[in-house]
Amino acid sequence: MSGFWKNKKVLVTGADGFIGSHLSERLSREGAKVRAFVYYNSFGRWGWLEELPPHLLENIEVFLGDIRDSDRVFEAVKDQEVIFHLASLIAIPYSYHAPESYVETNINGTLNVLNACRKIQVERIVHTSTSEVYGTARYVPIDEKHPLQGQSPYSATKIGADMLAESFHRSFNLPIVILRPFNTYGPRQSARAVIPTILSQLYQEIRPIKLGALHPARDFNFVLDIVSAFLTVAETEASIGRVMNVGSGREISIGELVEMLFRITGKKGDVICEKERLRPERSEVDRLLCDASLARNLTGWKPVYSLEKGLEMTARWVKDNIQIFKPKFYNI
Repeated sequence: MSGFWKNKKVLVTGADGFIGSHLSERLSREGAKVRAFVYYNSFGRWGWLEELPPHLLENIEVFLGDIRDSDRVFEAVKDQEVIFHLASLIAIPYSYHAPESYVETNINGTLNVLNACRKIQVERIVHTSTSEVYGTARYVPIDEKHPLQGQSPYSATKIGADMLAESFHRSFNLPIVILRPFNTYGPRQSARAVIPTILSQLYQEIRPIKLGALHPARDFNFVLDIVSAFLTVAETEASIGRVMNVGSGREISIGELVEMLFRITGKKGDVICEKERLRPERSEVDRLLCDASLARNLTGWKPVYSLEKGLEMTARWVKDNIQIFKPKFYNI
């Protein structure tokens, strides 16, 4: 990096989560003054931030709160220069059971962040979207002009949050970038995602391996590449007011992914499609393949980790941390 982040005051919402913890770690390494917004809980836990090396965690101010609380969000945003907004409810299966909580967190929580940023007049806001907002691909690769389609309550709330962010840029000239990562994987990801679901069953010798649909194809991206995208778009003035896809441009079906993980782990087994893991038929997103040419042309970002390399690193992490997984139970 160019030194852009040295002593920069940066707020990361959702810093206790999978991507947020990696982003906070990278910012700390870059010398930023990180304020990490962590979901308040009575256990006093900081999520994945607790896995960071002590010397990096010392440079991070842990700020406990709830993204749904406007006063607390304002206190978090106050005095900050750059905001990375990642806090959201993300599990698609759970959104079928609790859609109201997704509206409160993903839409109202984003509104709280936007209102606070408008009052503080921050330098830059990077709002986190998702490739799920596109629904099943109508054409591939998917660029930013692809129609949006709410195929789950989760994706519908993310579309709503994206539109709010866009409206605050157009209405109030807030310096917003909407970053739209395609499927992210890597160390610290929970079993609500397919890659750790497969790996945890393999390493705990759960047979047969239970999954949902095997035919959907996805564009998987290693978490450190996505973290680099966050920093790169935030540094680039030309990103302001843009929606930017970030992905590898490579797709693989879940069935093919299983075979690849068999090869990487040296383990295998029968795979069955379990009914409770299937999305409702019209809610399933069959194909996602990214066109990241806009981000590449405007910012120079491109992934550096191949799928094979990223999966090898992820497999080692799951194996070393297998005790945290409960593969006998379906984690929605």
